[in-house]
Amino acid sequence: MERFKIIPASYLVLIKEGKILLLRRYSTGYEDGNYSFVAGHLDQGETFRQAMAREAKEEAGIIVDPKKLRVVHVMQRTRNADNGERIDVFMMADEWFGQVKNMEPERCDDLNWFSLNSLPENTIPFLRQVLDCIKNKVFYSEFGF
Repeated sequence: MERFKIIPASYLVLIKEGKILLLRRYSTGYEDGNYSFVAGHLDQGETFRQAMAREAKEEAGIIVDPKKLRVVHVMQRTRNADNGERIDVFMMADEWFGQVKNMEPERCDDLNWFSLNSLPENTIPFLRQVLDCIKNKVFYSEFGF
């Protein structure tokens, strides 16, 4: 009997001076035109923290120390049976090294800081829920069930 599979992903929550770093997805086939966090799926044998450090460098050109990433939220979500169920781990970095820069212009057409009080209308809905949960110190939530 084949076991149920879940898709794991890490998300980086970077906040500086009341602003959050968001990227607009472009030509990826998933949520294109909408804003998301720097994020990515785990590779086999990789921890959530290691994946986040790798993705931060690949997508935003910054170095984060995996040991200093703080888990601030965990979400279980689904969109439909075809898209699979997911476990998303959201991590916050208080410090990073390097200048934020769009390292994947073929997959991201905007990487900017936005006010936490005025997110773009086209921010992916489950990320709005995550930010509300972080603000209210809710560690776990579900979306799409």
